[in-house]
Amino acid sequence: MKALVKNISEKGIWLKDVAKPVIKTNDVMIKITHTSICGTDLHIYKWDDWAKKTIKTPLVIGHEFCGEICEIGAGVKNLKVGDRVSGEGHLTCGNCRNCRAGKRHLCHKTIGIGVHRDGAFAEYLSLPESNVWPIHNDISSEIASFFDPLGNAVHTALSFDITGEDVLITGAGPIGLMCVAICKYSGAKNVVITDINEYRLAIAKELGASKTINIKNDSIDNHLEKLGIKYGFDVGLEVSGNPTAFNSMLTNMYHGGSIALLGILPNNTKIDWDDVIFKGLKIKGIYGREMYETWHKMVQILRGGLNVKKILTHTFSVINYQEAFDILDVGQCGKVVLEW
Repeated sequence: MKALVKNISEKGIWLKDVAKPVIKTNDVMIKITHTSICGTDLHIYKWDDWAKKTIKTPLVIGHEFCGEICEIGAGVKNLKVGDRVSGEGHLTCGNCRNCRAGKRHLCHKTIGIGVHRDGAFAEYLSLPESNVWPIHNDISSEIASFFDPLGNAVHTALSFDITGEDVLITGAGPIGLMCVAICKYSGAKNVVITDINEYRLAIAKELGASKTINIKNDSIDNHLEKLGIKYGFDVGLEVSGNPTAFNSMLTNMYHGGSIALLGILPNNTKIDWDDVIFKGLKIKGIYGREMYETWHKMVQILRGGLNVKKILTHTFSVINYQEAFDILDVGQCGKVVLEW
């Protein structure tokens, strides 16, 4: 089968012929129709320090997908051939304390498809039935292909009560843009987002952001009075992984505020701990999606009217994957989808 493979230890991704996966008793085989490129895939493509220490080549990359079940194992009970599906890309052990307590997203033995084992950027993907999520007819395959990051955004944005609250989002990448849409849908009072990418800030404005701030030439405190924010933000959603952005968030939080921290900050990041301690801030680390409550909420708010179509800016045939990675590399895009 055709697949996008990290074949050797250098910058790049290659379209290769590889062996079709096999299914076990409780697995399904999915014929992939759409995949979405994640920032993780870009790290692997660029072969940065994280990728060098994490990825073992050769590897079929990718973990954001939609497709159709074409084969099922003998033990599969609730799915059938022809079902249109996406799926949870974190495979958990099922036996640790967190898994047995129903908190599979906190499994310390998690294996990520497209990172620790062959992934979804291929014609076929084998996945355990327990990780597969059927797609409702109301939802397009293009949108379903990025359920993974949308789930991250739902988990992040809904970690705290945002209805009627002032929310600051640092980072206007695809997940930050999704957070804007979710916060507006959920009734936040003000939704302010910061970044340095004007293309993505323009999308945030279209999604309903109260204020978009390019921190290259502006600052958050220039706009608080105009927005009626007297004391600071009630909720912060950090999705940039940028130390300067995180510190600006801490500075602008209201006492007793809450921060959901999804962005992966450098190990040497320094912050003013007085902002955390004396303001009584709550910081929650976010990794992936809560299995499977996040998936349930994500589907219901999409069916209830959440519109993320503006975030999907580019679609390419997989044959043109290089163009897709190039446009993602320069950041002049939202979500980029590959058609198989």
